[in-house]
Amino acid sequence: MAILEVKNIGKHFGSTEVLKDVSFSLEEGNALAIIGSSGSGKTTLLRCLNFLEKPSQGEILVKGNAVFDASRPVKMSERELRRKRLHFGLVFQAFHLFPQYTALENVTLAEKLLAQEREDFKSNKKQIMEEILEHGNALLAQMGLADRATHYPHQLSGGQQQRVAIARALALKPDILCFDEPTSALDPELTGEGDSEPCRAENYHDYCNP
Repeated sequence: MAILEVKNIGKHFGSTEVLKDVSFSLEEGNALAIIGSSGSGKTTLLRCLNFLEKPSQGEILVKGNAVFDASRPVKMSERELRRKRLHFGLVFQAFHLFPQYTALENVTLAEKLLAQEREDFKSNKKQIMEEILEHGNALLAQMGLADRATHYPHQLSGGQQQRVAIARALALKPDILCFDEPTSALDPELTGEGDSEPCRAENYHDYCNP
């Protein structure tokens, strides 16, 4: 079974048709690259997958379950939208790190906010927060940024900021990772350029699941 199925997705902004009948599927453990020129709708497609935009038509399924179906419009609360977004981790092209927060705070912010919705949050707040911080530090270490946890975005290079953004996308353990030119700011040795299985994805959008 495909982990992600996109069926006939379309998106209009007024009279402008940005996406038309976009369909693809993604098997677990695989990566899929969507290639197109600037302005062809790649970022709009990403935003539709992450519920930052509402598709005008089509269906999105994760693990066989419909998370969006334009033929069955349902008004969702902000909490329901957040839950649906948990299926997808998004790394923006411009990173969108919060400048007032450290690298660790950027990585752990969403997890902290979601933790407050847990029934046991008040009674186990200290333990929960410690676990979140431990997880965030582990992700930064995985990105080679263990010594940058207390640094603010303006104190980081472009590549370091991008790795923080990737760690943030991984923090909520999504089913699918969505990248908008994810390695364009990274050094070649980090992207795997020249290896037999490079992971760089410049000038296109790379959709994969971990």
